[in-house]
Amino acid sequence: MSEFGIDVVRGAEGITWLCLRNPGKLNAVRHEMWQALPETVARLDADPEVRVLIVRGAGEEAFASGADISEFQTHRKDAASAAAYERTSARAFEALVAFEKPMLAMLQGVCVGGGLAIAACADLRIAADDTRLALPPARLGLGYHFAGIRRIVSLVGPSIAAEIVFTARTYNAEEALRIGLVNQVVAKEDLEPFTVRYASHIAENAPLTLRAAKRAIGETLRDPGERDLEAVQRMIAACFESADYAEGVRAFLEKRKPVFRGR
Repeated sequence: MSEFGIDVVRGAEGITWLCLRNPGKLNAVRHEMWQALPETVARLDADPEVRVLIVRGAGEEAFASGADISEFQTHRKDAASAAAYERTSARAFEALVAFEKPMLAMLQGVCVGGGLAIAACADLRIAADDTRLALPPARLGLGYHFAGIRRIVSLVGPSIAAEIVFTARTYNAEEALRIGLVNQVVAKEDLEPFTVRYASHIAENAPLTLRAAKRAIGETLRDPGERDLEAVQRMIAACFESADYAEGVRAFLEKRKPVFRGR
């Protein structure tokens, strides 16, 4: 195993973990890690055994401390190399956003820059009480990509997004909860068991319904003229044609817990 990388760990009940690993640098995301993300995420999206994906950082000190700045003098030394680097990281972000199943980010310790950008791609964020979040591009002099700004705005609104970017200040977990940057805050020692229980509740629900709902939520964030409402409607119709719908109704009438198969 190399000293850094993207690891996949299979859990129980349809839960899979995607781990950002570069512990020597607080899980800073290296160029090779950005490159690996699209194929890894696409493979997990196509796997019917995966119902919920949890993104985390290796160890207990950090989710991710951003892009590995030590690479900037080679991969981002000028406008041309910076543009190539941005294309690579943009493909990683696009793959995360395009993931059709529920995705959670489990945050602890340091979650800044590219780390926060990755977390923002998830549907839900659960933070330990020691989490520290920031977007520091203004302290580095680099331009921050539009898609990333748009995702932050979608979470906290334009005014708070402006504060996050303009001040480049660090937010603690409770502040992040207050402004809507995270969904839950729990004690650090409870973080993983809480996240597993949280994900398990989601994984118990009908996969086709979750995918249709996620697609509908995603379409609300697009410009009205670009929304694919027909695709949403097809996914909704597929729910009503599914064996899971029949199982859900049957289980309700029989007063038992439904067992959904994703078909």
